[in-house]
Amino acid sequence: MRIDFISDVACPWCAVGLHGLQRGLDLLGDEIPVELHCQPFELNPDLGPGGRDIVEYLREKYGATPERIAATQATLKERGEAVGFQFGPRTRTWNTFDAHRLLHWAGLEGHHDADQAGHQWALKQALLQAYHGEGRNPSDTEVLVACAEAAGLDGEAAREVLASGRYADEVRAQEQHWQRLGINAVPSVVVNGRHLIQGGQPPEVYAQALREIAAEA
Repeated sequence: MRIDFISDVACPWCAVGLHGLQRGLDLLGDEIPVELHCQPFELNPDLGPGGRDIVEYLREKYGATPERIAATQATLKERGEAVGFQFGPRTRTWNTFDAHRLLHWAGLEGHHDADQAGHQWALKQALLQAYHGEGRNPSDTEVLVACAEAAGLDGEAAREVLASGRYADEVRAQEQHWQRLGINAVPSVVVNGRHLIQGGQPPEVYAQALREIAAEA
């Protein structure tokens, strides 16, 4: 079963969704062999290297009040804890294009199988932890290299990818591909290229959906 996890490092619900999906796969065990792929989506592609104050950004983009932001963060904290993810303080939001380039490279470095040992999946987890858990800048080269190393990748090779600008065209092509298919919100999980599961779902929801898709197949 092929699973495409379409998300952005800057998206907090993507942290909930990824960990919920991981827990859902743990519930399934060896019942359904899966192949995982992380796909790019940018919530804020126009942000400059300095990023933006997160409250200011959310107010301008979504009309969110400080009270609404606080309520959403409380909900995220609760939902994150339910799937084993601890949100930390985040004061700024950042451009994530380089993170997506690095994820694309990681996807070329190894196979993603049922035990989630693939470098790309591990790098995605490290990036979400760095930003949403620790408030680090996911557009900073040193943060990205550290995440690559934490995922078992070669740090110097990661640094060379970031410095060279490699995979920019490939990432943009992937983004456009998913947008053409109607993906306009994340996280989105596409199974076998046909079935869509949207939003940061609980583990049991992912597990049941995958069982139903497997039974249909």
